[in-house]
Amino acid sequence: MKITKIDVMLLHSSKEMKEVEPGAPADWNNIAWRPVVCRIYTDEGIYGDGEAAMAYGSAAPGAFGMVKELAGMIIGADPMKTEPIWEKIYKQTFWGQNGGPVFFAGLSALDMALWDIKGKALNVPLHVLLGGKFRDKLRTYASQLQFGWGDSLNPALSAQDYADNALKAVEEGYDAVKIDFFTFDRAGKTFSEEQRTGLLKPEYVDLVEERVKAVREAIGPNVDIIMENHSFLDAQSAVQIARRVEQYNIFCYEEPNTPTPKTARFIADRINMPVASGERIYTRWQYAPYFEDQTIQMIQPDIGTCGGITEIKKICDMAHTYDIGVQVHTCASPLCTAAALHVEACIPNFVIHEHHVYNLQKFNKDLCIYDYQPVNGEYGIPSLPGLGNELSEYALTHCDKVEVK
Repeated sequence: MKITKIDVMLLHSSKEMKEVEPGAPADWNNIAWRPVVCRIYTDEGIYGDGEAAMAYGSAAPGAFGMVKELAGMIIGADPMKTEPIWEKIYKQTFWGQNGGPVFFAGLSALDMALWDIKGKALNVPLHVLLGGKFRDKLRTYASQLQFGWGDSLNPALSAQDYADNALKAVEEGYDAVKIDFFTFDRAGKTFSEEQRTGLLKPEYVDLVEERVKAVREAIGPNVDIIMENHSFLDAQSAVQIARRVEQYNIFCYEEPNTPTPKTARFIADRINMPVASGERIYTRWQYAPYFEDQTIQMIQPDIGTCGGITEIKKICDMAHTYDIGVQVHTCASPLCTAAALHVEACIPNFVIHEHHVYNLQKFNKDLCIYDYQPVNGEYGIPSLPGLGNELSEYALTHCDKVEVK
């Protein structure tokens, strides 16, 4: 079998987010949703889909260019040889070694599509290729409830809004929620970088605690709270906030600051709650110092930016040798969700799966042919060959596309 051509696509979702969400402040409507995907074709008629998980933020055009650039390196290759292809791209591109998110997002998309082909060629789901399932159901948390919870996005402003969103998720069967309590001020305006770094004003610390307290009192002691920070804090403010909210039994304190080994050590030494991080840490080489220092208790590698399925399995296995748990980061199209479910089913150190509020939105659901959703707070594992999902006709016809052959 040989790779004959690769389509690289920058998708135009039905939600370009140029229109204003009901009730949302104007400064919240600059968010883009532009998934970057590829489809690899072979001479045997089998194709595979993959994704560079940079749908949000400002990197999608860069990831689109990177997938296109790397695609030319593997035309004519045997798609079953995922390890040799991964190593070739890593070593022969110069920028691969110690590279950053755009490079590894490009590699991730191609690697994911190759594994999809491999599963389809052998007529088995991805989890079989990865060694088999430890579990048939994955504990799942409702993620990013500061944006609401349901099929529309509405910013949480009052403490009661945060409590109501959490209760809505709990009523659907979730026993864990994740919230960034420091995204919006009381009027719904996003906080600036200056407001969230350095030693914080008492009013900001009080606001965060007020919201955390409201959620904890609403959902009770038997539902876990993951506190998201999106790395907006620095080491000083991260410690300040953590010490205030420790009393509310936080399950994990996510991305407290920009991840660096030294600041991770500073934070870990000064707080009494587990730290989760990793969506902005790439490859096993970058994870290694955190494992050695034991400064992260739950890693969150993103299957669409850390190097793909080939690399994420190695990262998870390395973490297992240090007794570190895993939650695969997912904020992308349903392609990445399907891939993450397979990986999490197959690793012994799985902790919990993230179900992002964007996975509930029509603009994201439209992009793939299957809409996998949790039931009573648990995800099943896809059983179709390969990833078990693929791009929809809508996605294939609403995109900027480049054909590489």
